[in-house]
Amino acid sequence: MLEVTRLAAAYGPAQVLFDISLSVSTGEVVTLMGRNGMGKTTTCKTILGMVSTSGGEILFDGTPLIGRSSHAIARQGIGLVPEGRRVFPTLSVEENLVATSRKGATGAWTLETLYQLFPRLRERRKHLGSQLSGGEQQMLAIGRALMTNPKLLILDEATEGLAPLIRAEIWECLRRLKAEGQSILVVDKNVSALESLADRHVILEKGCTVWSGNSEALRAEPELRTRYLGA
Repeated sequence: MLEVTRLAAAYGPAQVLFDISLSVSTGEVVTLMGRNGMGKTTTCKTILGMVSTSGGEILFDGTPLIGRSSHAIARQGIGLVPEGRRVFPTLSVEENLVATSRKGATGAWTLETLYQLFPRLRERRKHLGSQLSGGEQQMLAIGRALMTNPKLLILDEATEGLAPLIRAEIWECLRRLKAEGQSILVVDKNVSALESLADRHVILEKGCTVWSGNSEALRAEPELRTRYLGA
């Protein structure tokens, strides 16, 4: 579904990505791992057309994405849950969700199915985004992306800053989405949770892909955690 090859990108004159390669197949969950500042968020933004590329190729369902606008890429079927959640603070929960749904679009995700996934959002549907807890805002950010009925869901820092109970709810949500066949590219610091969820992992170091493999291979190489994932 998604094929990223030798991707390079920069913020103005400062190059951040040098050689990123990864892929996500239909129904697959893939992680982006690495220490802070290694290019994970920039990779997500570049896939969505939010950062200009200086080399490489991005294909989605065989269609080149480089040079396309962010809204055109989103309409092609990629939904983003951004770092920091970024819900609309002056809109209600329900207005946040309706704002990203497309008239006439078909798919499994409607307000009703979304409220079944996150019952708390149904309870808080009339509250403003600014009145929600951090965990509720993350649920809303995920719900907002799902309301686009994406082929690929990208989550940047899926559980950052959340209480343990809320983190557990988010991981359970992602397991349910995987069981339903949702393709997911996820960034998070909880390596153990990612190992139990994902089919494959991609490790980044200084803007380059330095390792990729499945969870079994990751567990078999404990030195990877020390070299690339430790604080």
